[in-house]
Amino acid sequence: MQDAELCKELLQRILPELEIDHVEYPEAQKSIKTDVDAKSVRLDVYVRDGKGTVYDIEMQVADTMELPKRSRYYQSMIDLQMIDKGQHYKELKPSYIIFICSFDLFEKGRHVYTFKNICEEDNSLPLEDGTVKLFLNAAGSQDDVSKELKAFLDYVAGKESEDDFVKRLDEAVREARKNREWRHEYMTLLMRDQENIEKGMEKGMRKGMEKGKIEGRAEEIIETGFEFGLSESDILARLQNKLDISLQAAQEYLFRFGKQTI
Repeated sequence: MQDAELCKELLQRILPELEIDHVEYPEAQKSIKTDVDAKSVRLDVYVRDGKGTVYDIEMQVADTMELPKRSRYYQSMIDLQMIDKGQHYKELKPSYIIFICSFDLFEKGRHVYTFKNICEEDNSLPLEDGTVKLFLNAAGSQDDVSKELKAFLDYVAGKESEDDFVKRLDEAVREARKNREWRHEYMTLLMRDQENIEKGMEKGMRKGMEKGKIEGRAEEIIETGFEFGLSESDILARLQNKLDISLQAAQEYLFRFGKQTI
């Protein structure tokens, strides 16, 4: 993505409705930190087009269960870089946070998930704050993107392609791997991704253990309730109170474990 033409063409494939004249690199591997106590961020690819619109492109190989919140933080940090003290808010330019994922974050089979702020009471009313978040999914199954973008996502997924852009991109990757400085950067990113994978696994394990404990407790409450002759409504109430769960969740537990008890 340090090749401006490759970066521009990729953005144009992701956002075909935009007319991107050219891209500029304000800073390679841009780091942003507002003050000593603030959490800093290091953006993978941070570029601007000829109109001042900012694009942050991130590669993600593991679901760390925090991408939506991370996209929110990245967007806010980028906004802080756009205007200085004394400038008006209207001078904020549009910004796009783009995560290119090798997995389906939302498990809907789509290749692209685009999020903009709209009014919940009237979906035809956009906030028009100029912020957009996109999550690309290389593992998508729907026929919902152009063949050009599909070719790129297939490349991310490890599939070969005859697409001209993909071929040029692959050649750029091969050349970059020969560069010692790039190899160091690649290993740094690889270590970061490995840490993210491990964090995701740890969170998944903790979540699974917590879920197992809750299920075990629910089964115990249901069994005890039937042993003492409580009605289903009483058992549901105990499940809600003891486990601090919704009525729907309590009903699901009763359906799963109640039949066996009965």
